[in-house]
Parts: sequence; structure tokens; C-alpha cells
Amino acid sequence: MPEAQFLIWTKMDDIDLEDDIRNVVTQEAAIIVDVLCLQRDNVLGRIYGLVERNTRERLEHLPNRRDSVLGILDYFKTSERNRCLHFLKTMWMFCENIPLELEIKVLSIAGWSFDTGMTTIHFADSEELPPSPSAKRACLDHVQIYTSYMRSFLQQKFERVTKDMAKKVCLDTMYLSLRQRGAARPRAQEGQEPGPDQRESAEWLLSTTGRVVVVLGLAGSGKTLLMHCLSHRWAEGLYPDIQLLFLLEFRQLNLVSQPLSLKELLFQFFLPPEGGEEQSEAVFSYILDNPQKVCFIFDGYDELGAKFTDPMTLGSTLDPCQRLPMADLLSGLCSYKILPGCTVLITCRPRDVSDLFGSSSCFVAELLGFSQQQVREYTEEFFQEKGDALKEKALSRMMGSRHLLSMSHVPALCHVCCVCLDHLLSGEVSQPAAQLPSSLTQIYLHILSAFLSHCEGSGSSLAATYLLQKYRTQIAELCKLAMDGLETSRIVFQAQDLSPQLMNFGANARILSRVDLTCPDGSRSLGCAFMHLTMQEFLAALHLMTSPDVSELKLKKKLNLKSRWIAKSDPRTVFTDSLHLYMCGLAAEACTSSLVVLEGGEEVRGVVQRRQAAVRRILLGFVGSASQTGPKIVELCRCAHETQDVNLAAAIGSRARFELRNIRLNPVDMDALAFVTSAASQMVCLDFGGCSIELECLNIIPNIKNLEHLIFRSRKYDDNFAEALSSILPRLESLKQLDFISGGLTDAGAAKLVTALESCLQITHLNVSDNSLSDESIRKITYLFPKLTNITSVMLGKNNISRDGIFILVEKMATFLNIKKVHVIGRKEINVFFSPNSHTPGSVGMDKSEDIDTAKELILNECSLRLAHLTSLCSKLKNCASLKLLNFSENEVDMEGIVFLSTFLQTQKDIREVHASHNGKRKLILKFNICKRDAFDPLTSDGSDLHLHKKFSLTQSEVQPAIMKRLCRNLVKCTNLRELDLSHGTMKYESIEKLLDSLPHMTSLHMLNLSHIQMSKDIALLFMRSLAKCQRITAVNLRPCGDAFIMFLQAKAQAATCKLTQYELNRFDVVKLSEILEDCQHLADLDLSSNSLRDEGVKSLVDSLPKLQISRSVCLNDNRLSQAGVVYLANSLSTCDKVAVVEVSLGAEERSWIHLAQENDAGKTLSLTACSFDASHLQQLLEILSSCPRELKLELSSTTLDSQSRQYLLSNLAQVSTVQTLELSNNGLNAEEITHLVKQLRGDYRTIRIEEPWIKKEAAVSLVASCLDLNPRTGEIRVEKTCFHLSFESHPHSEVSFENNCLSEVHSLSLVDCDVEGRHLSLLQAPIQRTSSLLTLQFTRLTVGREGAEFLASILPSLTSLRSLSLNSKGETLSKGVICALRRTQRQLQSLSLSHHVISDDAATALGGVLEGLTRVRSLNLSYCSGWTSAGGRVLVRGLVQCLSLEEIWLDSIQLDEESTVCLAQGLQNMTSIKKISISKMVLGSKGSSEVLSVLACLHSCTGLQEIDLQGLRIDDQGIEELVKCIPKWTKLSKINLSENCVRDQAGEKLVEALSHCRELQQLRLSRNKLGTSSAARLGRVLPSLRHLTELDLSENKVCSEGSLSLSQGLVSMKTLKILRLTSVGTSDLGPVAACLQHCTSIEDISLAWNECGNEVVQKLVEVLPQCINLRRLDLEANNINTSGAKTLATCLLSCPWIEVIRLWRNPIVKDDHILRDRRLNFSST
Repeated sequence: MPEAQFLIWTKMDDIDLEDDIRNVVTQEAAIIVDVLCLQRDNVLGRIYGLVERNTRERLEHLPNRRDSVLGILDYFKTSERNRCLHFLKTMWMFCENIPLELEIKVLSIAGWSFDTGMTTIHFADSEELPPSPSAKRACLDHVQIYTSYMRSFLQQKFERVTKDMAKKVCLDTMYLSLRQRGAARPRAQEGQEPGPDQRESAEWLLSTTGRVVVVLGLAGSGKTLLMHCLSHRWAEGLYPDIQLLFLLEFRQLNLVSQPLSLKELLFQFFLPPEGGEEQSEAVFSYILDNPQKVCFIFDGYDELGAKFTDPMTLGSTLDPCQRLPMADLLSGLCSYKILPGCTVLITCRPRDVSDLFGSSSCFVAELLGFSQQQVREYTEEFFQEKGDALKEKALSRMMGSRHLLSMSHVPALCHVCCVCLDHLLSGEVSQPAAQLPSSLTQIYLHILSAFLSHCEGSGSSLAATYLLQKYRTQIAELCKLAMDGLETSRIVFQAQDLSPQLMNFGANARILSRVDLTCPDGSRSLGCAFMHLTMQEFLAALHLMTSPDVSELKLKKKLNLKSRWIAKSDPRTVFTDSLHLYMCGLAAEACTSSLVVLEGGEEVRGVVQRRQAAVRRILLGFVGSASQTGPKIVELCRCAHETQDVNLAAAIGSRARFELRNIRLNPVDMDALAFVTSAASQMVCLDFGGCSIELECLNIIPNIKNLEHLIFRSRKYDDNFAEALSSILPRLESLKQLDFISGGLTDAGAAKLVTALESCLQITHLNVSDNSLSDESIRKITYLFPKLTNITSVMLGKNNISRDGIFILVEKMATFLNIKKVHVIGRKEINVFFSPNSHTPGSVGMDKSEDIDTAKELILNECSLRLAHLTSLCSKLKNCASLKLLNFSENEVDMEGIVFLSTFLQTQKDIREVHASHNGKRKLILKFNICKRDAFDPLTSDGSDLHLHKKFSLTQSEVQPAIMKRLCRNLVKCTNLRELDLSHGTMKYESIEKLLDSLPHMTSLHMLNLSHIQMSKDIALLFMRSLAKCQRITAVNLRPCGDAFIMFLQAKAQAATCKLTQYELNRFDVVKLSEILEDCQHLADLDLSSNSLRDEGVKSLVDSLPKLQISRSVCLNDNRLSQAGVVYLANSLSTCDKVAVVEVSLGAEERSWIHLAQENDAGKTLSLTACSFDASHLQQLLEILSSCPRELKLELSSTTLDSQSRQYLLSNLAQVSTVQTLELSNNGLNAEEITHLVKQLRGDYRTIRIEEPWIKKEAAVSLVASCLDLNPRTGEIRVEKTCFHLSFESHPHSEVSFENNCLSEVHSLSLVDCDVEGRHLSLLQAPIQRTSSLLTLQFTRLTVGREGAEFLASILPSLTSLRSLSLNSKGETLSKGVICALRRTQRQLQSLSLSHHVISDDAATALGGVLEGLTRVRSLNLSYCSGWTSAGGRVLVRGLVQCLSLEEIWLDSIQLDEESTVCLAQGLQNMTSIKKISISKMVLGSKGSSEVLSVLACLHSCTGLQEIDLQGLRIDDQGIEELVKCIPKWTKLSKINLSENCVRDQAGEKLVEALSHCRELQQLRLSRNKLGTSSAARLGRVLPSLRHLTELDLSENKVCSEGSLSLSQGLVSMKTLKILRLTSVGTSDLGPVAACLQHCTSIEDISLAWNECGNEVVQKLVEVLPQCINLRRLDLEANNINTSGAKTLATCLLSCPWIEVIRLWRNPIVKDDHILRDRRLNFSST
């Protein structure tokens, strides 16, 4: 201390106090100016007061403060000594933040006069007196002395840290990637990503003070060394703005558990002042007064056991003298709630940065790794003193090994690799190049051997196996210590944590390093730590892989993938990044021998290998996880690379796309990616978005041999990146698609890419959108067009491309035949598409057969084009012979431009379509489409395969009558006109007349679009006349403003639909409409919904119905009807003989339908819902029902009537003889009213159905019992859920009376799923016992119980006529009581069903005995029964096979052993009467396939088989061969189900061929097999012979495109087909199937789901759907139909009222259009 003080005063004494005052001002002028510029105005005011008046006034009027301050300094430099001295006194007393060196110098010069001089200075009352010069001098002495001591301490520490380093640290060669946290980055434009991170040398960290910087780096990247180096440079005198620098290590702070003040933290855990408390107080006071001169370095945040406290939870400011928990104290420093303005550096690993809340504007600096050049230099330095031969050999191995070079990107790993090479190449342990370690873990195993060799003395070169064996015990102890440390978050170990012997061993081996520890009480002690955290992690992994106490469960718990994205809310994890990697590395086969040695010898090799296999198995489990993000995928690749397991790598690399976002990728990561992707057998896409990638990492990408698609998207990727990428592109031989998007690419970088791409002839797709390219880049890119012979698309949007640049593309389009399409939408989209037909410049003529493939399209939207531009464009396109489409929509083309385009069209014979819409207020489209012939369309007259489809569209225009006349005259001459679009326009009545007169002559017209035309009622009725005038019209859909159209067929239409809605029609309009429609002979459906017709309008229509020739239906929904209108509609049943069904609902959604009689309709139906009639309306309704000429079905639902009205209605209905079927649902009827109705029924009533929510449980049984006693005509009674159903027998000649209390006519009684229990059945006992004629008794889903069994036992003996008994359960155990009741059943029983029962062995034995006695039984159902063992099953089957007269047998999902299966098979062979058999999903024996074969082989004798269900039996090709032998004999077969089996394509062909003999086949189900193209092709040939087929299911087979085409050719002849299911058949090319549906005239249900079908299939469907008049359901879910396709379907639906639903779930559809609100379009999953 005295020595340091002596040096300071010596420095002061060197100055001449009398002569050098002005010289000091001159010498320190720059520093003094900086100090004065930062002072408050009142301080500068005092200094201005020292200047003479004239000078002061001049200085005060200068424009800025710095100029004024410079003037003050110039003034005092030349003033007298006393005035200058007075200036220095004032500055010292009132200025803040004076640098310590300057303050000492000022005190040294002027301090001798300060004590007396202060008395002459006046202080305001509010101003605090400055400290005395002597006190301040003492304080500064202490600070200066402590600073000198601190510099010495940090230099010594640096020397200890770097004593074994091979190379001197140079800060100017260490680089950082910078970004500011908490502040928005500047963006060039909205929506663009900011530019690349700033790159600086490490000197930047302390080049500016007063900020918080978080320094990131991987383990071993040199963060700690960098912090010591910065401290060392400061100690040498650099960074003069920093007076005090504190370097603290979190590994030390991790030992502190009690709260500390800032003073205690600094002076206990860094450097205690030697000057005692006085010096401590002086230094701490200086820190508090001058925080901007203090720097804190906290090293190793990842080694801290807890997170920083969120500063938001702390106060606004914290007292630095207050004792706080460590997390609070450190958080306060970093967030400037303590010592605002100080400098803070914190080091941590990248994944921990989100824990650090810090200040809102802190910087994040990521420490970059070694470049290849730095690796070379480090290797040379390391081997410098080991001889030139060894150095050259090591350098050759290092630079020649891709794996070693990648790992050496991390400086610490570079050192490790050098040590490993030294160990391998020195002396007798030198290994050949093939023995170099291939993973990080293997390197650490060699390092461990190298360290162990130190224990054998210098120069030792013993074999690794010997060393591991010799020190096995010590290694095990170190491994356990490492594992304990990780589990308890410790890196530093105290002496008591391990034995002295182990510490000495570890230190001698250089595995451990001794450290001085500061205890919480301030005392010092000895401790140790592993030489690096990565070594601790490696040894911990070694413990997990060699310790017998570690289970597979613990391995799984420890082996988890580390994400590089950590949220602030995530819990703090153990400070380890590499444990999982080392575990995976030790699972490699190359490490097995070392693990065997460490675990004990060869006898444990099996244990070791099982543990290694467990690790690989855990990794394999991660492969299929959908939650794996990009960072975790990279970690998984790292793990696979460590295992060196090619099969595991192939599994990981099997994904088609690796999507990596916003992470830093180093060479080790890229090497791992290359390893896994190269192991896979498929092409791969790498998608880098916002990832920080060192340029040298790109050199690894060519090692990915199967890389097909490469994407870079980020502003980080600039011209330098493009240049580096260009150097590797020629080596990417498999690359086909390159996306360099949303980047910082300019013309310079693009030029490099273009040059490189000239060598990449395989490229098919190039995307450089969203960069900063100009027209010059466009020109250079077009030079590539003729060279890249496989190119299909180039994307150039969102660049700085002008209209001239777009014109360059147009020029090239005219020049190069391979350019198929140029699509431009302003600057947003600039795309060029190519076809592979030709790659030669010029425009050579092509014949018609090539026309489709070479058709060109030019689309220039939103380009501000005017007439002058069109002139230029058309001149460039003059020789573009194959141009088919021009689209100039959304531009500024006026009518002159439209005229010019029409002139241009006359000279271009190939153009089919021109768009010029939305140019001002006009929309003009001239469209002439050319398309291929459909598979089922006839050839043209000349035999060609081409059809010319033209479209004329003139929208948003007012067409005058004269213009319409001329227009129609020309259109009539257009023989191929397909579509006429006049939408969004205005037309007068006279114009419509002209159009209608011409429509019959437009023979090729398919659609007239009249959407969104303001159409009055008169005009709408005028359009309706077209139905009568033109017999080709198939649909008319009109509304005042909305979608409206008229559809045509090429030939005379057999049926037409007419929809006229939202027109507010009155009864007079209805009369006019009826008169018009009287002449329409082919009208099938008329829809007048939403017209407010009211009752009178409906009456007018009903009165006209007999005159109209409507063949199918009339829809009158939403027309504001009352009960009177309902009566008018009901009356049509009597007044119009062809009316078959009237449906009316006056509920929340008003519905009214009239269905006309079809060919097979026998009776009539009246369905009324929510129609609450009064007495007069009821009377009218009853009169209508009585006068109905034919048998009638009456449905009444949800009517609200009072009790008296209900009684009146029911009594009268009982007397109406025409009502043959009566259905009453939810009308509030009670049991008394129902029994009254049943009792009053007269005549020949057939059925009555009543549904009420109370009809269940005991109430249902009571109702049945009471009705049995009421009407002797009762033939059948059935209760299902809450529905009561009765049927009555007809007795026209005699009255039926009771005789001996026996109801002879009841033949069927059923209680189905109505919550009835056995205890309720007693009410039925007496009535049933009197019913000796009962033929059928059914109890389904009934809880029988003991009472139910007793009931059955009491009634079954009396039922002498019983033929059918069903006791289906809902999972109840079959009781002995029920079986005993079955024993008493008469032997004439023909049908028995016991499905869904749980049958014990005893019950199975008893049931088997019962079955033996049922010799006449023809139908037996034991499906879904279970519960027996093998023994019980055998007894049951033995009884079953005695039923030789069986015709129907159901054994679905039961389980039989091998012996029972053989017995069943033999029994089936004897059952020659079998007609139906169902054994779906039956579990047959343990062998499975062989038992199935035995059953199938025994079906030869079943020649009368009609239905067979073999679903889910896993029948393979061998089973099909057995089945094929039987099928030709089953000539009466109508249904076969082979779904969910294993039938392959070849066997499928044989099966289909065999089925061709089954000419009565109606249902064929083959879903979920392995059928393919051949089977489908054979089925296509066989289908025409199956003329009765109604259902075909081929779902979930790989039919593929060729198979679907063959299938469609067979479907053409399927006139009876009703259901077609082609879900997930392996092809999206189902257009031919869709087209053939027009020939399937009976089709009702179609499924084309899960096939990726696009709009082209939709287009085929909408062409045929109007002809599929029986279609009810169309399933298109999970396809690739977009919004446009959905709108097309919705439009088609308007002309197809018979379709009930089209399913569109999981299609890329935006439901933003009102037309998609049609309720028949289902977008949900159900």
C-alpha cells in the first residue's frame, strides 16, 4: 500500500505547480471539453461567469454548446495564471464525471490553494458544499491504489488461465454477431425482414461503456477466455473510460445461498481491499458516484443454479447497500435498477439467453467459431514444438477429415481434436487414418486415454484398453462425481465432496483442476472442477452407460432433445447441453469395447449392447413425433451422427423436408444434417429461414448427395452469402429447386448466382422473389433460359423490377419456345413457367397435335398498361405463334385499347382468350378455349381428338337493343360458342327479347351467365319463356341480384329444373308464370322459394298444377304461409292425381314441397310439421283426407293442439278409411289418447307409428300390454327407442271377436333399445300367454336379470307357434336362467339371436346342449359374444354344428381356438342349406391364416350361398386362391364383403375373374386391401357382366391413375349402381371416373375422398351431376379443391335440387362467398 501511494504522489510531484497550470489546460483540452459538454446549464453558467463580459456574450450566442466550450478553453489557455487556476477550481468543485486521471492531475496542480480559495466562492443555499480537497484526495488515493491492485490481480489471473494455451489470444481475430434486444430493428419496407446481423471484432465489447451486453457462445467457444482477455487488456491500460473492472464467475456465485449487498458481493467474492474498511468505503463510494466508470463481467450464466428474477417484479430502484438474494441483486444490476449507467457483460450459452431479462436495450453478441484458416493456424501452433513431421501429419489429418474439421469450429473442440491427434499419432499408439474418431464422443474417449497416460509419466504411450482397465475404479468414481454434479447443478466441488486420493488422481490426469473457493463467510478454501464442463458431461454420460444401477427408464429420462428456443416461462434446466450427445455417442458400435472394459469385462458385453440398443431405440421413438421443431430435429441429427447408426440416420432422414428457423447453425450441425440425409434413400428439401449460417458451413452441403430442393429465406442472406453459395452450386448434382427469397440479394449477388447456375443443367425451379433485383438482373437471368433445359418455373416477384424489365420477359417469351407462361401481378408476382417441349430460340410453326402442350399465356395485371404499352407489347408478340391467352386485367386500358386488342386478335389466329377486365369500369373477356376430348365424348366429324370451346364475356356493361341484335347475329354464327357471360350488366326488356329469340339457334351454347343483373319480375318471366322456346335448356336459375344462369345441353334435354327466387311474386304473377310453363314439356323441378307467395299465391299454383307438365317436384319454401295455405297444399292430393307427396313445415324454417308421382309410386303422403290447426282447418283437413282417391300416408309432427282438439282429431282419423299409414311424432299424446286411438281404429288400417319421449322403460311395456287387449286386429307390436309401432291385419269379410281370451292375430312383438329391464316384463306375462299365435319375439339391448329370466321361463312353453326369438344384449352376462328358459323353447324354433352376450364356460356348455336340440333352426346369431375359454368354445361349436338345417349364421367378432375352428369348418361342410354366413373380424386360432384357410376350404359345398361377410380376417393371397375355387359355384351370390384383408394385386385379379360368374351380385366390398392397377383393370372388364351390382367399394387400395381409367370404362355400363366408394385410392386423376357417372343412372352415393383431387375433377363432376338425378350424397373431403372449385360446385348445386349433401371438409377453401353458404355444402368433419 505505501508503495502504491508513493507512486501516485511521485506522479503528482513531477508537475511544476507554478509554471504548468496553463500547459495542463492545453494538454487536457480534449478531455476537458468532453466533460464540460455533459454538464448542466447552471454549472456552465458559473464557468461563463469567469470569462470577461464581451467574450462571454460572444460565446453564449454561438449555435451549439461544443463551440462555446471550445471558446472557453481557448480563452483560459491564454489568460493569466490566477484566472486559469480559478477556472480549474470551479470545474473540480461543480463538474460531474471527471475522469480519475484528470481529477488527480487537477488536484496535484491546484490543490494547495483549494482550502483557502473555497472561501472566496459563493454557494447558493440549495447547493451542497463539495467535499474538502484533502478528503477527496484521500478518496481518490484509495481508488487509485485499489485500481492498481485490481490490474495486477487480473493480470495474474489471466496468466494462470492461459499458461497452457497453444496460441496467443488475439481479440481482433475473434468475431461477434450482434443484435440489439428489446428494440425493433429497422425494416426497408413493411413486411420485410431486417438485414443481416452486424459483425464486429471482440474489441467492440468494451469500446463503449454504459450498456448491457450478453455474450453467447457454445460450450468451448471461448467465452471465459475472452472475458479474461478483455480484463487483461484493461489491466494493461486499454479502455480508459473504465476505472474499475470486476470479473465474477457464476460457478463461484452458485455457492452463495444467503442474501448479499453489492458491496459484499464485490469485496468478498472478487478482490477484498487491502486498505481495510476505509479503503472499502472509499472505493464503494466511488462506484456509487461514478457507475459509468465501472464494468461488471459475469461469466458462465449457464452455471448458475437459478434464473434471474424478472425485473418487473422488483421495485423501480434498488438500494445497492441492501442485502438481496443473488438472483435479485444480479437482475437489478442488469436492468439498471442498481447503478444505472454501468457497463455489464454476461456470458451464457445460446439457449439460456431468454432467461436474462436485462435492460430493454441490451445487446446480444454471439461469439463465432473458428474458420478453417483459424483451425489450420491453431493446429500448426499446437504441434509447433513437436517436430515438423508430426505437425505435417497432424495438419494433414485435421484438414483432410470432414468430421474433425467440422468439430474444430468450436475452439475448445479444436484443442481437444489436437490432443486426440497428438495421442493417436505419437509413438506406438499411432493409428492409420481409418482409425480416426468419427464422432465427438469417440474423440473424448481418446482424450480420456491421453489424460490417463499422464499418470504413467511423461512420454508414456500405453494402449487405451490397458489404461481403461488399470484405472477403471478411479474412472467410475469420477464419472459418478460428474453425474452427481449435474443432478445437483454443481460444477465446482469442495474438498469434502471427494477423497484426497481422487482429487490428486484427477489433477495428475488433468481431468480435474484445483480452484480457490470463496466461502459464503468470506473465507478461502480449496476445491476442484472438471477441466471443462464438456468433460463433466462426457463422464456423466459414461456413468449412465456403464453403471449397473442405471435402468432403461432412467436412460430415457436423461435422453431428451434440447431445443434452442427457450421461453422465459420455462423452468431452469441443468446446465448441460451435451449430455444427450455423449450418451448417443457411447451407443455407437465403435465404443462397445471401451464400455465393456469399464464395466468389468467380456462377460458383460451383452448388458452393454442391450443398453446401447436401448439408447438407439429411444432415439428412434423421437423420429415419428409430430412435435419435433427445427432445433430439435437438428439435435436429433446430432444424436444420430454420434451413434454412427446408418439405419437410425435413414429413419430420421426419411422426412421430405427439413424446416429450420431462426437458429444458428455451425459446421457440426451441418455435418450431422449431411449424415442423416445422405443415409435416406429419398430426395430431400432443406429450408433455412432466418438461420445464422457461417459461410464455411455451405461447403458441407455438397456432401448431401440426395439434396433436391434448397431454400434460403432471410435478409441475413446477402450478396456475400450468394457468392459463397455460388461456389458450391455446381457441386450439387441432384439439386432441382433453388429458392433464394426474402433476402438481401442485389444485382451483384444475382450475377454470381447466374454464373453458377449455368453449370446446373438439372435445375427445374428458381425463385429469387422478395430481394432487391433490378431490370439488369432480369436480363441476366433470361440468359439462363435456353441453357437450363429442364427448367419449369422462375419466380421474380417483389423486386425492384420496372415495366421495362417485364417487357424483357415478354421479348424472351416470343423468342424461346420453352416459355409457356408469363404471369405478372404488379410487383407482387412475376413468374415465368416453362414446358420441356423445346429449348431452341425461334418460333417454328407446330401442327395441331402439339398445340395443347405448347400453348402460351401472357398475364400482365396491375402494370399500369396503356395504349402505348399495348402497342409495344403486341409488336413484340407478333411472331409468337403459339400464344393462346392474353390477360391485361387491372390496368388502365381504355376503349381505344380494347379496339386495338380486337384488331390484334384478327391477326393472331391461335389466340383463344383475351382478358381486359377492370380497366376503368368495363370488363371484356373474349375467350376461345381448346381442350382435349373427354374419354366418353364422341370424336369430332373429322375424327380429331380436339374440341374448340369458346367463351364470350361482356360484363359490367349496358347492352342496348341494337347492340344486342348485332351481337346475337354474330354469336349465332359462332358454331363453337360454349359460354356467354353478360353478368354485372344492365339490359332493357327489348334487349332480352332479342337475346331470347337467338338462344335456340346458338346450338353449341352450354351456359348463359346472367348473375348480378338488376332483373325485374317482368324480365324474369320473359326469361322463363326460354324454357318453352328452347328444348335444350336443362336449368334456369334466376334471382333479382345474385347468381343467375341458364344451362343448356347439346341435345334435347329430357328434364329441366327451374328456380325463380326472391322476386316477391303475387297471385297474378303466378297465373302468368303458369301460362308460360304450360307449354314447357320437359320441366322436372320448379322452385319458387322465398317469393312471399302467401296463401293466395300458393292456391293459384295448386289450381294450375293439373295443367302443368312438371314431372318431379315443386318447392315453395319460405313463402309466408298460414294454416290456410297448408290446407290448399294438402288439397292438391285430391285435386291433382299426379301429386304423390305434400310436405309442409311451419316451424322456424318454413318448408313446403310437392313431389309428383313417379313410375313405382302407389300411394300418397301428407307430411305436416309444426302446423297448429284450429277447428275449422282440422275439419277441412279431415274432409281432404276422406276424399283422397288413393291409399294415403299421414305424418303429423310437432303439432300444438289442446286436449279437446287432439281428441277430435284422433277420433275422426280412426274413421277415415283412406289413411293406411298414420305416423304421429312429438304431438304431446299421452297413453290414454293412444289406447283410445287404437281401440277406435276401423277398416283396413295397415300401420300406426307414434313417437313420444315418454315411451320407454315401464311405460312402454304398459302401453304394449294395454294395446294387446284392445284391438283384435293387431298383428305386430314394436317399440324401438321412443317409437311405438303397430300393424293391423285386414279382415274385409267378417268381424273378429275374442275367443277364450286368445288373441290369435298377434304374430310379432318387439322391444328394441327402449331401456326396458327384466322387472318390467311381468306386465306382459298374462297377455302373451293368451297369444298362442305369436311367431316372433324380440328383446334387443334389454337388461334381463333374474326377473327377466323367470319371465322367459314362464312364457316360452306356452308359445307353441314361436318361430323367431331374439335376446340381443348390450354386454350382459348370459344367465343360466335364460338358458334354462331356452331349453323349454319348442323344437320348431327357426331363428335364434343371442348377440353381444358375455357367455361363461358353464353357459357355453349349456347353450351347446340347447343348440343340439334345435334341429329345425334356420338362423343363428352369436355375433360379438365373448367370455368363454377354449374349452367352453369347443363345447359351444360342437352344439352349433349339429344344426344342419341352418340357412343363415352370424359369428362376427367371436374368438375360437384351433380345435374349435376345425370343428366349425367341418360343420359348415355339412350345412348344405347355408345361404348367408357372416364371420367378419372373427379371431380364429393362434396361427390365424391356416385356420382361415380351413374355414374357406369347407365352403365348397355351400352352392346356394347368397351373402358372405369375410371382413377383417387377414385373408392373404393363399386364402384368396382357396376362395376362388368356391366362388364360381356360388351362382346366386348377391353380397360379398372382403374388406380389411391382405389381398394383393395378383390375387385380386383372380378374385375379380372368379366373381364374373356371380351374375346376381349386388354388393361388392373390397376396401382396405392391397389391390392395385391390375385388379382395377380386370374389374373394369368384368363390371359389364355384373348387371345387378348396386354397391362397389374399393376404398384404400392403390388403384392409381391407370386403374381408375380402366375402372371408369367398366362403370359406363353400370345402370343399377347406387353406391360407389373410391376413398383414398392412390390417385388424384379421377376425371375419367367422374365423367362416366352420367351413365350410372341409378347412382345415389359417391365417395372420392382423400385422393388429392383438384378442380379438374370438379369440372368433370359439374358436367355430369345435372344428369345424375338420383344422386343424394357426394363425398369430396380431404382433396385439393380450392375456393374456385367449391364455387363451381355450389353453382352446379343450384341446378341439382335432388343432391342432399356434398362433403368438402379438409380442402383449401376460403368460405368468403355467399354462394358457399348453401347448407348442402358440408365443410365440417361430420
